[in-house]
Amino acid sequence: MTSRDGGPSFPLRGRVIADGDTPASSGNIANIITIVRILLVPVFVTLLALDGGSDGWLRLTAAVLFILAIATDGVDGFLARRRNLITDLGILLDPIADKLLTGAALVMLALLAELPWWVVAVILVREWGITLFRFAMLRNRVIPASRGGKLKTVMQSVAISFALVPLWVVFGDWVHWLNTGLMSIAVVLTVVTGIDYLWKAWASRGGDHVEPEPRSE
Repeated sequence: MTSRDGGPSFPLRGRVIADGDTPASSGNIANIITIVRILLVPVFVTLLALDGGSDGWLRLTAAVLFILAIATDGVDGFLARRRNLITDLGILLDPIADKLLTGAALVMLALLAELPWWVVAVILVREWGITLFRFAMLRNRVIPASRGGKLKTVMQSVAISFALVPLWVVFGDWVHWLNTGLMSIAVVLTVVTGIDYLWKAWASRGGDHVEPEPRSE
């Protein structure tokens, strides 16, 4: 559903949980889960800041919270597709929730001197740049998702999760090498899929409206 001027619309009337072909409410269960994920970001940041690099229970709690929050991306996506609850609001909020979570985690890891700032800059510039570009193009057309978009998202989540959980306390410093390898793969995928997405945007200019694979870029 679109507004009168052809842009996205966010109706609150409609289906919230039930499956069907009638319009879904912007306040449906999938979008509620996405909003909760956004609200968990300041809680995660506070826990990690209070731990202050001591690798105690506060950090572990923050890591578990991050893992649970990022895992709900699959839950709300599944519900949206399975119950036909895909809405303009969900399309807009879902990438924002992911970027806020991953962005907050990356910045906090850099502030704790556990991750180079250039890594944070490369990932955030790609993520937010593509997201803003996607929003700008939403009025005219939807650009097909990058082929590696899902893999990139999964790899970022895995790399950040390993970086957050203080496994080195139990298994030793070799874990840092593992974390470096995982983060390196995530950075490469982030850059490659970003280039692929921009290439698709250029190639599809002036073409027909193409529906993307839901909730992936």
